[in-house]
Amino acid sequence: MGPARSRAPPPPTPVPLTMPHLDPIPEADEVLFLPLGGVGEIGMNLALYGHAGAWLMVDLGITFAGDRFPDYDVLMADPGFIERHRGRLTGLVLTHAHEDHVGALPYLWKRLRCPVYATPFTAAVAGHKLASAGLDLVPLHEVQLGARFPVGPFGVELIGVTHSIPEPNGVLIRTPVGCVYHTGDWKLDEDPRLGRPYDRARLESLAREPLLAMACDSTNAVVPGHSGSEGSLRAGLREAVEGCTGRVLVSSFSSNIARLITTARVAEDTGRRFGVLGPAMQRMLGFARATGYWPADLPALVDARHLALLPPCEVLAACTGSQGEPTAALARLANDSHRDMLLDPGDTVIFSSRVIPGNEAAVERVQARLKAIGVSLVTDQDHQVHVSGHPAQTELEQMYRWVQPPLCIPVHGTPRHLAANAAIALACGVPRALEVRNGDVCRLTPGGAEVLGTVPTGRLAAQPRGLERVPAGILADMREHGR
Repeated sequence: MGPARSRAPPPPTPVPLTMPHLDPIPEADEVLFLPLGGVGEIGMNLALYGHAGAWLMVDLGITFAGDRFPDYDVLMADPGFIERHRGRLTGLVLTHAHEDHVGALPYLWKRLRCPVYATPFTAAVAGHKLASAGLDLVPLHEVQLGARFPVGPFGVELIGVTHSIPEPNGVLIRTPVGCVYHTGDWKLDEDPRLGRPYDRARLESLAREPLLAMACDSTNAVVPGHSGSEGSLRAGLREAVEGCTGRVLVSSFSSNIARLITTARVAEDTGRRFGVLGPAMQRMLGFARATGYWPADLPALVDARHLALLPPCEVLAACTGSQGEPTAALARLANDSHRDMLLDPGDTVIFSSRVIPGNEAAVERVQARLKAIGVSLVTDQDHQVHVSGHPAQTELEQMYRWVQPPLCIPVHGTPRHLAANAAIALACGVPRALEVRNGDVCRLTPGGAEVLGTVPTGRLAAQPRGLERVPAGILADMREHGR
C-alpha cells in the first residue's frame, strides 16, 4: 500500500447569486446571522444576530468614500431592515472604539433607540460622540472587561483580545440553541504595550463551548506570516529618529494609544520633547487619561501652541493625517496652514501607519507637498515603524486551531479577503466555511447552516440636509473601486 495522501479541504460553501427576499423573524430553534455592513467590504460594520423573536446588534460603524466620491464622504450601512423591526432590537454591543465599529452611532441611534453596551474606554468615546450630536439620554451601559451580561434572550460575554486601540473585545453570543463567537478586530500580540494581553485560556476553552459558528476578521487574510507586535516598534522608531536634526513628526491613527505611548518613550530616548497635533488625537489622549491608559511616569506633554517655540532638534510630535485627510494636522502642515507650527527643510515626517486602500492618491498628494518643502519622509519601507492591528495568516491559523469552530463565516474584508480567510479555516480543519455578503440571512442550528435568502441593503451618506441613501449607480461604482 502506498503512502497516504492528504485530502484537500473542501471549497467554501458558495451562496447562490439569486436568493429570495425575506423579512425574517428569528425562531426559538435557531440563531440567525444577518450582516448589514462590513462583509464583502472593509468598514461600516453592522452585524445582527437573531434568536427567539429578538435581534442583537454588534457594532455600528462608518467608512469614508475617498477622493473619487467627494459628494459622499461619510458612509454607513443602511439599517432599514432593523429600523423596521426596532421593537425586537434588544441592544447594541460595541466591540471597540474604532470609527468603522462605532462611528455611525450618533447618526443612527435615533432610528434604533436601543440600549448600548461598551467597556470603559469605548463608552468614553461613544459618549462623547453622542453628546456632541445632542444625544444625552442614550442608555449607554458601561460594562467591565470580561463581563458577562444578558441582553434580551442572549447571553453576552466579552473576551479580551489585542488590537490597535484600548479594550478590543471578541463577543461570545450565547443562546439555548448554541453559541456564536464574533471575533471583532483582533491580532495575537504578545507585547501590546497597553492594556491586558489577549485571553488565550478563554480562547482555547471556546473549543468546549457548544459553538455554531465563528464570524472572523478577514482584513489581513492575504498577508503571510504574523502581523508583528506593537512592542517591537520602539527600537525601529528610535532608529528612525536618532539621525534627524530637525523637527520630527510621527503620523498615525489617532486611536492607537499604544503608538502614542511608544512615540512619547522614543522622545525620552532621544532627548526630545513630546506633543500632539490634531484635535482627534488630543481627544483620544484625553480618553486614555480618563480611563487610566496614559502612563503617569511620562513627562508632561508640550502644548501644541508651544511646540514651535522649541529648537527644532528638540521636537518630536505625533499628529493626525496619515491617510491624507485634507483637514487633518499633517495636510495643514504640508500646506503651511497649520495654526501652531510650520515645517522647514530638514524636518522629518514618519508615517507610522499603513495606507488604507482607496487613500493612496490623498496620501501621495500630502507626501508630494511635504517633499516640495524639503521635508524627509520615512515609511515602514525604511524602518520598522508600523505593525498592523489585524491577524495575518499565522495568527488566523492559530485561532482556528484553538477555537475549533464547526463553521467559519469570514467577515470584515473584501471578497478576496473573505475567500482567503475561508481557505485558511478549511486548511486548519474547520469542517465548513460559509462566504456570505451583506444582507444574507444565515440560519445557524446544531444541525448545520444555510443561507435562507436576503434582505435589502445599501449605504447612507451624511449630507448637510441629513442622511441620504447612496444611489444604486454610485454604490456600484464605489464597490468596483473598493470603497
